[in-house]
Amino acid sequence: MTASPETVRKVLMCPPIHYDLKYEINPWMHLENSPDTSLAAKQWHTLHQTLADEIGAEVFLLEQAADCPDMVFTANAGLIRGNTALLASFRHPQRQTEEPHFRAWFEARGYQVQTAPEGCRFEGEGDALFVGDTLAAGYLKRSDICSHNWMANTLGVETLSLELVDDRWYHLDTCLCPLTADTVAYYPGAFDEYARTVIASHFKTLEVCEEEALRFACNAVVLGSQIALPSGCPRFCEELQKLGFTPHSVEMSEFLKAGGAAKCLTLLVP
Repeated sequence: MTASPETVRKVLMCPPIHYDLKYEINPWMHLENSPDTSLAAKQWHTLHQTLADEIGAEVFLLEQAADCPDMVFTANAGLIRGNTALLASFRHPQRQTEEPHFRAWFEARGYQVQTAPEGCRFEGEGDALFVGDTLAAGYLKRSDICSHNWMANTLGVETLSLELVDDRWYHLDTCLCPLTADTVAYYPGAFDEYARTVIASHFKTLEVCEEEALRFACNAVVLGSQIALPSGCPRFCEELQKLGFTPHSVEMSEFLKAGGAAKCLTLLVP
């Protein structure tokens, strides 16, 4: 299990001009514990600088709409494969206002935009992560399992359904991180027994401890052998270094208050 060769990827980010905590739709959100928006802006810019300057990624920027406080979490915009963009269909009305803005960005860049069947919820890379050519797909908390057949048929890829059982890890990208084409880091406690069996039988695994999983260690941006991840995860960083990765820790405290971190703030653009 070793880090893959350097691969410069492109990512989409959304500057937190209107980021704030306006509602509660996951266990991390508490209106009495709102983020310091000034500090959040500094943390976002540090992540942007880390990705663009230290790692060498090409970063696209999307302007945040005033009525979309969570639009900064661009990972949820959809899933891109080739020339196809699968557009998010958010579960909560508070985030459904983001959908036309993400659709417009995809269409402006020539992607063929596909939408999930009526009534089938799908929250983009929050619940759909490629491990090589295999798609790991989470469901139950935000995305519906019906979206898995849709993704498999639309993209023509093997899709593994993984049930999430702990509300704190409500999206797959909060508890599973693809490292290479055959290796993932994950927090076992976020999954049911069958999902853990599926993960272990399909991939090489690196287990993340609960303490660092609660720091969203798995919510990391992996670009070749370079990884940007939330600070406060020393054990995970040490394991990554042993495997040949270079971790870049970035403080994400103000985004954790909304249930997001480094990966949530980026959409991979192949």
